[in-house]
Amino acid sequence: MAKNTICIWYNHDAEAAARFYAATFPDSSVGAVIPAPGDYPDGKAGDTIVVEFVVAGVSCIGLNGGPHFKHNEAFSFQISTEDQAETDRYWNAIVDNGGQESECGWCKDKWGVSWQITPRILTEALATGGDTARRAFGAMMSMKKIDVAAIDAAIKG
Repeated sequence: MAKNTICIWYNHDAEAAARFYAATFPDSSVGAVIPAPGDYPDGKAGDTIVVEFVVAGVSCIGLNGGPHFKHNEAFSFQISTEDQAETDRYWNAIVDNGGQESECGWCKDKWGVSWQITPRILTEALATGGDTARRAFGAMMSMKKIDVAAIDAAIKG
């Protein structure tokens, strides 16, 4: 396990989430699946309590802690994409697997974890500043899934 690891709270399905992430994103994998050594408030001895996994190179732990805490947009994974095909692949994998669309390149998976599927062209345009950033930002504000061609057209004015 990495020295610094993101811990993500799940109801009882951390392993399913980890396996979905590993199948969806490159440089992702599922590591140890750890059973509870004894009963706990939302489970019994032998139930999976912790799952170690990696999402796009980021070390994570899924904790099956029960329904007490819900995910929100204050935490999200941001996945940088190179083109529309890659953007579509990740967006559709999340949304079509019980997730939901949001605004400006954000979506949630079926476990409630937020994702930003962000084409590199958008990030670079925003970092440029000035009129380029304003045009790209304005175009983005009207989108759910990011349309790379529309961002490119906005950048070019």
